[in-house]
Amino acid sequence: MADPKDVTATKLLRRDFNRQRIDLTHADLRVTHGVAYIRGTIAADKGSENTDLRAVIERIGNGLRQKGVIHDFIMDCRFKL
Repeated sequence: MADPKDVTATKLLRRDFNRQRIDLTHADLRVTHGVAYIRGTIAADKGSENTDLRAVIERIGNGLRQKGVIHDFIMDCRFKL
């Protein structure tokens, strides 16, 4: 059974990605034991002003880490331009 804290953290992670208009169609975002995993292919939504996706994702991870939602952040993804 999933830890309720991980479920909440996953929802917060997805919310932050959606706010930044990042396409998660071909990606998997999951928080397990306080570690956020981003896997798959990440792309900016059409019309998005985000040109440096790596910087945006690192900023999201750092923000959640500072809030104490996660304690580590692992990116195993490709960036589609």
